[in-house]
Amino acid sequence: MTVLPDDGFHLAAEFPDASREQWQRLVTGVLSKTGTAAEGPAAEDALATALQDGLATRPLYTADDGGAVPGPPGFPPFVRGGRPEGTALTGWDVRQHHGGPDPRRVNEAVLADLENGVTSLWIAVGGAGLPVEALPAALDGVYLDLAPVVLDAGEETEPAARKLLGLYAERGLPHDAAAGNLGADPLGTLARTGTDADPAEALDAAARLAALCVRDHPRLRALTVDALPHHEAGGSPAQELGASLATGVAYLRTLTAAGLTVDEACSQLEFRYSATADQFLTIAKLRAARRLWARVAEVSGATPAARAQRQHAVTSSVMMTRRDPWVNMLRTTIACLGAGVGGADAVTVLPFDTALGLPDAFARRIARNTSSILLEESHLARVVDPAGGSWYVERLTDELAHAAWAFFQDLERAGGQAAALRSGFLAERLADTWRTRSADLATRREPITGVSEFPHLGEAPVHREPAPPTPPGGLPKVRRDEAYEALRARSDAHLAATGARPRVLLAALGPAAAHTGRVTFAANLFQAGGIEPVTRQVTAEDAADALTAEGATIACLCSSDTLYAEQAEAVAEALKAAGADTVFLAGKPKGELREDCLRAGVDAFVFAGGDAVAVLSSVLDRMGVA
Repeated sequence: MTVLPDDGFHLAAEFPDASREQWQRLVTGVLSKTGTAAEGPAAEDALATALQDGLATRPLYTADDGGAVPGPPGFPPFVRGGRPEGTALTGWDVRQHHGGPDPRRVNEAVLADLENGVTSLWIAVGGAGLPVEALPAALDGVYLDLAPVVLDAGEETEPAARKLLGLYAERGLPHDAAAGNLGADPLGTLARTGTDADPAEALDAAARLAALCVRDHPRLRALTVDALPHHEAGGSPAQELGASLATGVAYLRTLTAAGLTVDEACSQLEFRYSATADQFLTIAKLRAARRLWARVAEVSGATPAARAQRQHAVTSSVMMTRRDPWVNMLRTTIACLGAGVGGADAVTVLPFDTALGLPDAFARRIARNTSSILLEESHLARVVDPAGGSWYVERLTDELAHAAWAFFQDLERAGGQAAALRSGFLAERLADTWRTRSADLATRREPITGVSEFPHLGEAPVHREPAPPTPPGGLPKVRRDEAYEALRARSDAHLAATGARPRVLLAALGPAAAHTGRVTFAANLFQAGGIEPVTRQVTAEDAADALTAEGATIACLCSSDTLYAEQAEAVAEALKAAGADTVFLAGKPKGELREDCLRAGVDAFVFAGGDAVAVLSSVLDRMGVA
C-alpha cells in the first residue's frame, strides 16, 4: 500500500467556502417560487420548525451556533455525562418496571427479566402495586446483591423501605450489598395524589431514610426526584426540568437541615425524566438537566465530584397509543436511543401495551430487548456522548437549559415546589401548555401514526387484563391520542349496536390522476374518527345513486381544483337533492371557486391544517353517533 505524503492538498481546496448569506440567498430564491417573500435571516426563519417552550429547530447550524464548549465528560458542568467513561464499560442500567398486586405474577416477571438482560428492578408498592407485606414474595429467588431494587411506594415509602432493608438483613447480605433507591419522593406523591396532608412528615421520613443510607448503605440512595408527573400532566420539556430542579432544591434544604452535608444530600438523589420519540429533544433534555443541577449543587456548596446528576429515563406514557399499539415499539425504540445517547444512567422502556392494561410476557420481552439490541448489537453505549459536538444538539441543550431555568425561577418565586402544587400555580401552567399542544394534535400539525395518520379501522383490537386503578387526585394524566380515542370509541359503540361503522362517501371526480391525492387525504382524515370511507368515482348523473347505494348521508368531493371548477357545483347539487345531510370538499379553494361551491351546497371544506377533531366530532354528531 502506498501512503501519499500530507502535502496540504485537500479535495475541497478548489471550492471556495460558502457563506451563510449565500445560502440564505439561495433559500430566498426557492421560497419565492412558493409565493413566500422572505430575504436574509427571514428566509431562514421561514424554514424553522417551532418547538415547545418558545424554541425552534433551525434549518441550518454552523460552528457559530454551537456555543461554548461544555467541557469533557465526567467534569462540571457534566453536560457530556456524569462519569468520564459514560456508559461505555457496562452500558446503561436496563431497569424494568413491575406493577400489579399479585406477588406470584410479579415474581415470575421479575425472574424472567433478570434472566434475559434486565439489570435492575423498579417495583410499584402500595396503592395499585404490591402490598408492602408481599414484597419478599415478589423478590423470592432474586439475588439482591446483584440486582439493585428501586421502590415506588408513594405514601407507603417508609414501611416499604424498612421491609426491603429487613429482607437484606434476613438474607445475611452485607450493608454495602444494598443498591438501588428506596424511592422516597414526598413532593412527587403530592403531585400524583393531590393530598391535602402536609408533606413535612413525609419529608422528615425521607430525611431519616437518607441518613440511614449515608451511614449504613453506601450504594443505596433514599430519594427520587420524579419529574414524570409533570410530563404526564402535559408539561413541556422546560417545565419538566424546572419542576425537577425545584423539587431537588426542596430536598436539599430538607436533608441539610436534618444534618447531612451538601455532598451527602446530593448523593441521595436520583432524578427521573421522560424520554420521548423526539430523539434530539430527549438528548438535549438530559444534557441540560445535568448542567442545571450542577449549577444548583455548585451554588449550594457541593464539591465538584458531588455535582453530577444520577439520571433514570423512562419512555413517555403520554406518547403511547391504544389504537395500533404495535407502533409504540417504534416510539419506545427511538426514545430509548435518545435516552442512551443523552447519557441516562438507567433506562426503562415501557412495554408497548402499557396503555391497554397489564403488559403480557411478549410485550415485556420486547421492552427489555429494545435496550439489549441497542447495547449489544448497535453498541450504542460504546461512545461517550455521541451527540457532543453537534451544533444543533449543543444549541438546543443551551436554549432548553435557559428556558428550564426561567421556569424554575418562576416556581421559586411562587414559594417553591410544594407551594406551587398546593396553590394550583404549577397545574395551571402545565394545563396551558397542554391546551396549546392539544390544538396541534387536533390539527395534526403533530401527527400520531396509526391514530390521526394512517389509521386502520379493520385492525383487530388488542386486549389486556385491566391494570389496577390508580387513586384519583393530583395532576391529571394526559395522552396524545385522547381526543381521537374518544371519537373511535363512539364509532366502536355504533358498530356494536348496528353491525356497521358510520360511513362517508368519497365522491371522486375525474380520472385517478386528478383525485387520488385528495381521496387519500380524506380517507385518512375520516378514518381517524372511526368513520369508514367508501370511494366511488362519480358524475352529476350518478352521484345520487352512489350515495343511496352506499347508505351514506355524508359525502366528500375529492379532485383537483380544475375539475372542481368544472364539476363540483353539479355533483354537490345532485348529492344534496339525493338527501346528503352534509357535503364536504377536500381542499381549500379560494375566490370565485369557493363561492360557487358554497352556493352549490358544499357545507364545509376539509384541508391540511384544519381542526380534524372538530370536523370529525361534528360529523358523528350529524350521523347521530353517540
